[in-house]
Amino acid sequence: MQKPIASFAVVAALLAASTATAAPWPPKVRIDSGVVAGAATDGVLAFKGVPFAAPPVGDLRWRPPQPVTPWSGVRPALEYGHDCMQKPFPGDAAPLGTPPAEDCLVANVWRPADRTARKLPVMVWIYGGGFVNGGSSPAVYSGARFAKRGVVFVSFNYRLGRFGFFGFPALSREHPDEPKGDYGYMDQIAALKWVQRNIAVFGGDPDNVTIFGESAGGGSVHTLLTSPMARGLFHKAIVESGGGRDTLMGERRLAQDLPNAPSAEALGVEFARAHGIEGTDAAALARLRALSGEEVVDGLNLATMMRPGNAYAGPMIDGRIVVESPEQAYRSGRFAHVPLIIGATSADLGFVTAASKEELFASFGPAKAQAAAAFDPQGTAPLGAVKAAVGRDRMMIEPARFAAAEFAAKGLPAYTYRFSYVADSLRAKGAGGAQHASEIPYVFDTVSEKYGAKLTARDAAVARTANAYWANFAKTGDPNGPGLPSWPRYAARTDRLLDFRADGSVGAGPDPLKAELDAVAAAAK
Repeated sequence: MQKPIASFAVVAALLAASTATAAPWPPKVRIDSGVVAGAATDGVLAFKGVPFAAPPVGDLRWRPPQPVTPWSGVRPALEYGHDCMQKPFPGDAAPLGTPPAEDCLVANVWRPADRTARKLPVMVWIYGGGFVNGGSSPAVYSGARFAKRGVVFVSFNYRLGRFGFFGFPALSREHPDEPKGDYGYMDQIAALKWVQRNIAVFGGDPDNVTIFGESAGGGSVHTLLTSPMARGLFHKAIVESGGGRDTLMGERRLAQDLPNAPSAEALGVEFARAHGIEGTDAAALARLRALSGEEVVDGLNLATMMRPGNAYAGPMIDGRIVVESPEQAYRSGRFAHVPLIIGATSADLGFVTAASKEELFASFGPAKAQAAAAFDPQGTAPLGAVKAAVGRDRMMIEPARFAAAEFAAKGLPAYTYRFSYVADSLRAKGAGGAQHASEIPYVFDTVSEKYGAKLTARDAAVARTANAYWANFAKTGDPNGPGLPSWPRYAARTDRLLDFRADGSVGAGPDPLKAELDAVAAAAK
């Protein structure tokens, strides 16, 4: 259930404490569902845990997000709401700050406290976590640094796992006019619509919205770029380690029309049977909705999602939100024609199961020899290192280059990057390359929260630079600005990108992985 609204007297006391040293932008604003009260700290005004949709519980489990019930009085917006229901992942680089729950569809807003700052660019963050983990509450996702650069920053929660992506025959028959299956994507679209309706009262410009995300969040940006239902809701996009050819999770359908894979509905039936629920009618659906949140999670998280038999579909081609792969949409021009930043880390994520180099290079088909020459020119590289490079390039780095090339070929501004910097404290431990998601605290300039007393001046300098590029892009569609190394627009003929280098320097140059990426691209044709 939504948190109870405090009495006006309690809210007044909270506001008095929070505004004693606050700048004059009002800490209370009226959005379309009621008045919310935020708090100012260090020149930044924050509103947290603001509902953008009704709690998706009871009969609203596996329904598109519904409107918020308006409230009277003043609703405190001083703390994060619950992150969405999940089993937290041990060792998560961005640990949750709240206990997960189904009542989770809330947004957070940061803006400069200065009253003169109006009609500001807006950035909307979409977290990663493989569509089974993640939330908006982790400390490294604070929007305060972006606000200090003159941006209105928004984050929000979206449903995960079987709450966010689920098919079942009775669901397809229920409310036939509604979209089905991809409820997490529906939440993302609902949040962007909330931004369009409400961001002006926070000082933001609804006509200058940048969406950005990492990993599953980056994949979500690809979905929003290519979804007919997201048209006009944003004006720029940034993809961090989100691939660019497919959805990262594969593609299932609601109907059983894929010859070699079970449909999302078939997996839903399998999940129901595992919980003693037979049949595919409305009564079976009611029993599924009566399961506890923990029973629906059923142990699913980043550590278990790839196990056989877990009966989880993930994002799917539903025919309304997701109608085709990003690759198909980008090649055809059926996508939002907006400026793009896209890239990955130097030791990014990738999965390869080959038992030998011969098997690995055979998977490149006619490009087998080209791949061997690119990834193992001397023939002496360890199998593990070659598999890691192939996996990284196939899953993250080459698809990012592909997307940038397609945008650039259609005359759109596209900027590519590689994040190769490793924090000094990790480098001292022998960390090899920038791992998946390691750029996030630099982009947000929250490295002090991430590394604490181990933070070095070089770490902080890289963070200031990354944060400045991202904020500049949100303002103008061009990341360049005073005091920053030049970041050229991407062009396939020159293949230049911006590298946040291992030594802490930042600069543009030809992609050193070009031969590898060309081999991956040749095999993808």
